Amino acid sequence: MSTHEVAVTGLGVMAPHGDAPDALFDALLQGRSAIAPVFPELPKPAAAATVAFDETRWFTKLQLAGVDRVSQLAVAAADLALRDAGLAMSDAGIDAERVGVYAGCGMGGAAALEAAYRGNGRVSPLTIPAFMPNAPAAHVAMRNGVLGPVLTYSVACASSSVAIAEAAKAVQRGEVDIAIAGGSEALIVPGVVLAWQAMQTLAGFQPGEAAGAVRPFATDRSGFALGEGSAFLVLESAERARARGARRYATLAGWGLSSDATHLTKPDAPGQARALRAALRQAGLQPRDVGYCNAHGTATRIGDVVERNALAEVWGADFDALRVSSTKALHGHMLGAAGAIEALITVLALHRRELPPNANCRDIDPDCRMNLVAPGDSAAPGLEAAISNSFAFGGTNSVLLFRRG
Repeated sequence: MSTHEVAVTGLGVMAPHGDAPDALFDALLQGRSAIAPVFPELPKPAAAATVAFDETRWFTKLQLAGVDRVSQLAVAAADLALRDAGLAMSDAGIDAERVGVYAGCGMGGAAALEAAYRGNGRVSPLTIPAFMPNAPAAHVAMRNGVLGPVLTYSVACASSSVAIAEAAKAVQRGEVDIAIAGGSEALIVPGVVLAWQAMQTLAGFQPGEAAGAVRPFATDRSGFALGEGSAFLVLESAERARARGARRYATLAGWGLSSDATHLTKPDAPGQARALRAALRQAGLQPRDVGYCNAHGTATRIGDVVERNALAEVWGADFDALRVSSTKALHGHMLGAAGAIEALITVLALHRRELPPNANCRDIDPDCRMNLVAPGDSAAPGLEAAISNSFAFGGTNSVLLFRRG
């Protein structure tokens, strides 16, 4: 079976920093945080990164019935990705049966579920279709008339990274001509925030200091802040992209998937290292060939050290040359959509040869010592390859490796 090089030809995002990929990237370069206080009625202070979303750009009032915010964001981001790729499903030469949607979603329609719980006995008959985790992928498919595979991956915070890897496999093997791949999450509702607070994984902060609450790899880190949003990439074969004169942001050259098989919530460095090596092996690259890592970097006490150790194990003597940052400090942790937005950011880092900083880290934890991207030190003129890490509860590790061109 012949295999195809996988090109990234479209980017679409609906994020706390807006709906334009370059504007999002510029905000990250400037270290602008979208994290702010939410739900003052909760007993404990909470912060999150939310999207200023105008659903009327994509939906009529009638269309919105039974469509949760998580699906609304997905439809918008996928639409923007297809537009950016210069594609429309009505185009001559597009066979709808050879287009696929590959979407990650961790928790589904949280707003629909919250409304049902708090409805004083009045529950919408559309609650189930609104909150099912595969609703975002289904709505993207219906909106665009996609007749090929429409698949949802629910793998906690690796969901959309896994979805992109699976989409790339389908393009590589010639199973689909075009893959709309990414993810969506919209869980900023009081019940979900309370549940995460109970796990004691969310960052604490003083009044007025929410924007800087998330400090990946810092000595004083205390956890993450939730975010919401959606991001999609358009993937197609390099030959197809060339034939239609499409812009290529990057090549998705490798991906690695592994399982820790050790603990449901505690990460494992050997497991992460297996995924990193698998991505390098598939891309035919050595660690020294990869100049940037968009880290999973959740700013938790254990997770940051484990990720650093996995990178150090794989990169060995070349570890100091690998520049690293976690952008969750600025856009929050989007759980099921995290892998997609961070893949998009990694693609732009390669395309623009600029690196987003590791924000809010004044003092690096000695156990996290590595070459973190400092604010204002974004230039990466020789960058040829970069990775995006997504390491999930449940022990699933997903690594995406992109090359320039």
